[in-house]
Amino acid sequence: MDDFVDSRLDDADALAAADPVLRPIAEAGARVRREAALAASAVAALDDSDRPRAVIAFGPEARLLRAVLEPTCPVPFMAWPRLGLPGWVGPLDVVVVMGWGSLESCAAAYEAVRRGSRLVVACPPDSPLARQSASPATTLLPTSSGDAVAAAIVTLSALHRLGLGPGVHPDQVADVMDDVATRSSYALDVTQNPAKTAALKLAEAQPLVWGGSILAARASRRIAEALRSASGRVVLSADASALLPLVDAVAPRDVFADPFEDAPPGLRPALVMVDDGMDDEAASEERARLEDFAAARDVTVCKVGHAQGSAVERYVAVLQQGLFASAYLQIGLGRPGRTGDGLAQSGA
Repeated sequence: MDDFVDSRLDDADALAAADPVLRPIAEAGARVRREAALAASAVAALDDSDRPRAVIAFGPEARLLRAVLEPTCPVPFMAWPRLGLPGWVGPLDVVVVMGWGSLESCAAAYEAVRRGSRLVVACPPDSPLARQSASPATTLLPTSSGDAVAAAIVTLSALHRLGLGPGVHPDQVADVMDDVATRSSYALDVTQNPAKTAALKLAEAQPLVWGGSILAARASRRIAEALRSASGRVVLSADASALLPLVDAVAPRDVFADPFEDAPPGLRPALVMVDDGMDDEAASEERARLEDFAAARDVTVCKVGHAQGSAVERYVAVLQQGLFASAYLQIGLGRPGRTGDGLAQSGA
């Protein structure tokens, strides 16, 4: 197991070596602005004059679209994970495809064109997916960065123009991302940087990640993926019902134990609590139970929260905080070259 060395978080050489890890996360806001600028004319041309029967989305972050749209979308919305499209999709429906040119995304676009569906595609304009989806009923949202979260934010703004979802303002979302990057800057020491503080809490822990609202739960899965990649450890994101027994099973610390000679085998769990300030009553009760169990078992609690702005702004804020914490955990463990770039958040 890699040993966490606290001094690496403020060591200029270690932080310089980790630039390929930190920079892509810090540039997330810039990617959102770039994608929004590229797609601005295509988004502006959309209107809500013709309401579809249903919306079906395919590709990276399709489930993020569903999490944002489901509470307010005036028509049924589905995130489709399989090859092709459901048999009922036809000319009365809107199909959203995000990607570059995988077999699955091209198959979804092909089926949408064949069936005469209205198609909204977020992809590079010179990609196989753009060529496969070309039709009179297709709106192309050109992308260039390869960041699926940025592409999803632009797609959400397009769906708002179609009258299918809440208002999403890419510039405001990018500002939130920039603010998190500023507060998580490598130049700030541990006492001023909440992401470094979180990494210290998780230095010798097996993280259990939980989010209460729909979007916080979505962010918790992304953060768990980042922590898993950064640390090489088993990291679980799950509902409270699955996490409570794991927390309850933790043996309380022995305050008289020698920390070197009597160290328990393995890693103690730590709870990462993702809070976007949008818990309903059930989620609030689950949060309180998790925190009570953690206190009773002396389990470390690491809070990642943001409770201002729109739902999407809150989502990107907690997600970026989690990604920065994961990056600093990776640096502290001396593993700066073992994960992909900051676009790892662009999974399905």
